[in-house]
Amino acid sequence: MSYIFLDESGDLGFKKRSSKWFVFTVVLANDPKHLERAVNRTWRPLKKKHRSVGKLHATKEKDVTRKRLLTSIGKIEDLQILSIALDKSKVHIDLQSQKHFLYNYTANLLLELLYSQKVVDGGEVIELFVDRKDTKKELQENFVRYLMDSFGKMGKGEVSITLHTSHQNKSLQAVDFVAWAVFQKYERKITKFYDLVESKIVVERLVYPE
Repeated sequence: MSYIFLDESGDLGFKKRSSKWFVFTVVLANDPKHLERAVNRTWRPLKKKHRSVGKLHATKEKDVTRKRLLTSIGKIEDLQILSIALDKSKVHIDLQSQKHFLYNYTANLLLELLYSQKVVDGGEVIELFVDRKDTKKELQENFVRYLMDSFGKMGKGEVSITLHTSHQNKSLQAVDFVAWAVFQKYERKITKFYDLVESKIVVERLVYPE
């Protein structure tokens, strides 16, 4: 069985202040407890007031916390990372208003890579955990249905998809940091965080939807 955690970084807006890139990342672990322990180790040195927030979020943390968690993630032996980066400057103007299509399209391409690159076996049981964002419940449920339909069309093994908040699932806090680190590489040309987990990245692709 493979445990897979999915998160994104960046946005799908096309305004002046929007990000230039949108990144989807999955982290695969044979034992999610290793990710949870990495998060717990990062929590311990933080002040009690900070810990009371209930979760770590890469965009809000200091560099020392980011480096501490990413270093721990990079040391987990049974870990694999796949990431796909959408260059929004290449998105045709007709697609720029179709954010849900771009979101689903990009996520689906990443999940297809799990099989095409033989990261997981075609008959393997997969438990996929997706971060429950602050979006409408109907949109989240539609996304899960879309992913289930995609897995069905691939004709692969048993798949379950669960929406969790990062409060509920510390492994999703970990993948948030990984997705953020990959995003920094593309959006701001900062690689010092990416370098901490680069050895665990087995697939990294750029996508230019037409």
